[in-house]
Amino acid sequence: MSFFDKLKNSVASLSADLKGRASRFNNANFKNATMAICALVATADGSIQPEEKRKVAACIGSTDALSAFDAKELKAQFEAYCDEINDDVDFGRVNLLRAVAKLKGKADESDAAIQIALIIANADGVFQDCEKDQVRTICRTLGVDPKNYVG
Repeated sequence: MSFFDKLKNSVASLSADLKGRASRFNNANFKNATMAICALVATADGSIQPEEKRKVAACIGSTDALSAFDAKELKAQFEAYCDEINDDVDFGRVNLLRAVAKLKGKADESDAAIQIALIIANADGVFQDCEKDQVRTICRTLGVDPKNYVG
């Protein structure tokens, strides 16, 4: 099974609970934070190839949990965040974590965003150590115990 097929299957397996919760968060902070999280996880190994970026962006656009947002806006934001990381890894990650931090203290939004991160991280069937580290960083940024999401 190809990376895209695995990613599509993982996205399709979102729980009804996550879809319902995420659809309530129709605001710019949630949109930007989730796209930043997706970019951080997708680039956890240091970069993202153009084909991989296109596939992840396509899946993000078709994720029911983000259906309250315009798919083209999600794709554009995700690609912009990936480009920012590719241009300057350290500064890009710091900037994206600032977008993520806007959800800090909002337990339901933080949880839904982390769930989306886990879907992207596990899309290829392998939850790599670099992806786990990135999810831990995201959790700490949100003030959430990473042990609740990553062993």
